[in-house]
Amino acid sequence: MMLQLLVMLIFATLGTTQTTTIVKFRDAVTHGIVSVGVGSPPTQYSLMLESASANTWVGAGKSYVPTSTITDQSIGVASSSYGFTDLDGVLGLGPIDSSVGTLSPHPTVKIPTVTDNLFSQGTIGAHEIGISTHPSTADGDENGEITFGGVDSSKYTGDITYVPITSTSPASKYWGLDASFGYGTSGTTGTPILSSTARIIDHASALLLLATDAFQAFEQATGGVLDTTTDLLRITQEQFSQLQSLYFVVGGTTFEITPNALIWQRAFNVMMGGNAGDIYLAVGDIGADSGHGHDFKNG
Repeated sequence: MMLQLLVMLIFATLGTTQTTTIVKFRDAVTHGIVSVGVGSPPTQYSLMLESASANTWVGAGKSYVPTSTITDQSIGVASSSYGFTDLDGVLGLGPIDSSVGTLSPHPTVKIPTVTDNLFSQGTIGAHEIGISTHPSTADGDENGEITFGGVDSSKYTGDITYVPITSTSPASKYWGLDASFGYGTSGTTGTPILSSTARIIDHASALLLLATDAFQAFEQATGGVLDTTTDLLRITQEQFSQLQSLYFVVGGTTFEITPNALIWQRAFNVMMGGNAGDIYLAVGDIGADSGHGHDFKNG
């Protein structure tokens, strides 16, 4: 349960221009954590970066501290929470439609997000965000970056592919895209994993989650064995040497997930309940067969 109030947010920024604001976040292996000041004078909270939710809220760890400055950002204050170890709440970066049904007693009201307000108040020049990360070497690495108002051109090569949000429900409420997956060969000649279907992008997940039938196809293609402790596929060193890329097509552009990018970072095996010397694939089962409107999730 959350209470709604209006407060001021302050980010510890890496850099600001007239059109963009860049904010660093640290890697907690399974999710990103960004430090956000709420109010004036600000109280600092450690919030989970969440692109599958539009709601920003505090109070899971550190209690909300009332302040004297009230402006235009809606913040939820949790009356109770569970499972938020070392976290105070969530920084919601999802689209505004995903906030519908979260405000009581007004379930049809859409709650403007942090990005919405930054744009409407002229702080950023474009109504968009860019998120980049790179592999961690230790828990807590500051290896992520949010660019409010655009993208950081130093974080990518080639061209950016822009596509509309999918019309397939329920993925259409989130950053949902239509895409297809194949294993082994770029294009249409590899092993089909998923035909064109809807997915969501969720930076609160460290895994690529596939519909059950697609996960089983991937399991068969790789020869992986389901590890019941981690719920991930475990492969041998020999299987890893033969592992091929996973390709997905979005908006007519093919993107590659290389074998190294398909495996869970071995430095964190024990942290997630696995064995230090084993090799796990960072691909999981979403828990339902394809065709339900949310057939895979990109973490």
